[in-house]
Order: sequence, then structure tokens, then C-alpha cells
Amino acid sequence: MTPSEQPVAQASRFTHDAMHTTFCFRFSDIEPALAASLARECAEKLDALETSLSRFIDGGDIWRINHLRAGETILIGDDCHRCLLQALQAWSDTGGLFDVTLGRKIEQRRSGSAEASPPAAGRLTIHPDRAAVTCEEAGREIDLGGIGKGFALDALAELLEPWNIPAALLSAGASSHLAVGNASWPIKLTGDKETLRLELRNMAMSASGTGIQGNHILHPAGDEAMPTHSAKRLWVCAESATRAEIWSTALMLVSPAELIDLKQDLTEIRQLVVEDQSGLQTIW
Repeated sequence: MTPSEQPVAQASRFTHDAMHTTFCFRFSDIEPALAASLARECAEKLDALETSLSRFIDGGDIWRINHLRAGETILIGDDCHRCLLQALQAWSDTGGLFDVTLGRKIEQRRSGSAEASPPAAGRLTIHPDRAAVTCEEAGREIDLGGIGKGFALDALAELLEPWNIPAALLSAGASSHLAVGNASWPIKLTGDKETLRLELRNMAMSASGTGIQGNHILHPAGDEAMPTHSAKRLWVCAESATRAEIWSTALMLVSPAELIDLKQDLTEIRQLVVEDQSGLQTIW
């Protein structure tokens, strides 16, 4: 899924590498100097978020959490705390399908190891009233790969809010986009055999699938709980980039045949498109 090259007239375009992808900021109908200044602020914010949210950066909040021993408590930054609270809420909302504490399992899957996945163990407590995390029992490792980029896009939108930008499209690679303002940005959903064009306006879109990163999506209950289906990828539209990314990950663990039954319960999802063997299908 990629934005069209010129979605809105007179759009200034900037890029910044962070979180193992390239972020893109497009601003429409503002002075070039202001656009460049805002792009610098967005880049600085992304760098700070990456340090806090990455499990691979020594000394960052998630790195410190993953190195806690039983009984230890640490204070973390506000951004990391907010992201973890949203991840915890997502675990509840998805019935446990979205779980950011599978870091060890994810790392083993990415390494290509043929060994059995280690059993999920350990317990972390995220304090709701203060920016702190306690390790009750060692063993859990946090990986925010399924929420971090969406959370970052929402954070950038918050940064831009005081400026009343007429229109902006914030993108995290090719998989997550957030349209801010009143303009409509054409987005192209690219499947193996066909494409579909959507207009994104005051809304976020996130994609998930196995086409690029392979079979990296894990079921918290184990491989035996994975549904037998042919979905290769799906796209979710929602008001929040964080929630769009959460649901695009969680719904990959649901059979396409069951997705239609979820429509009445998942009212926050504005649109859902799935690609299976028959091509692209708009589920709702």
C-alpha cells in the first residue's frame, strides 16, 4: 500500500528513517519554511520515540523493562507509558489476540530457528497511575512492533495539532498512514493480482500480512491456534493510527470467513479489506 506520488496539490514532502522504516511527512498548502520546520520537529520526535520504544536500543525504556529482574520496578517516560497502556487495552479488546509480551517468541521466529517456541512465562505490571513498570516474575519481553509505528504517527499528529495544518499525510513505510485535516489523500492498496484505490481523510490506515516479512505473526496461544485460511494481507481503516495497527495485526489471526460476523462489534473499524486467493475483498 503506497500513497500516490502527488495526492494533494502543492504538498511538501519530507522523509526520515526511524524504527527500521522510512517515515514520510506530506504537508499541503503551507509555507515551505514552516513545512521544513515541522518536518524537523517530527523527525526529532521520532528519534525520541525510537529510543524509548525499541527493544534493541540499550538504555531505552523497553530495553530496560526487558532486563528487569523479579521484584524490580523502574520509572519510564510518558510516551512509553501511554503506549504500554494502549497495548494493555488492546489485549483486552482483542480477547488476547494482540499481545506485546511475546518478544522471545517473535525473536525466535525471525531467526528461523526450527526449535519449539519457548513457553510464555513471567508477569509484568504496568502501573496505571504513574509511569512505572514492575517485574512480578521474569520471563516476559516486550516487542512493540505491532503498535509502535501507529503510536508514533498519532504522536506526530498531536505535535502538529497546535499549528492547524490544512492537510497532512503522515506515513510509516508502506504499511501505516494517517491523514490529518480536510483533504482526501488517494491510497493504493496493492495485491498480488489487482489494486484498489481508497480516499483517506481524517483517518488512519494500517496493513498487515505475510507478503513482505513472511510468517512473522504469532498467535499468543501457539501455532496450533492459528486459523487455517488463505488471507495474505489485510488493511484496516480507523480514526487512530494506533488502533488501526492493532486491529490489522489482531485480525490476521481470524479466519476471513469469521470477519463478517465481527462487524457489528468492531464499530471503530471504518473499513476492512482482505486479500485471499480470490483477490481483494472489501469485508466492510
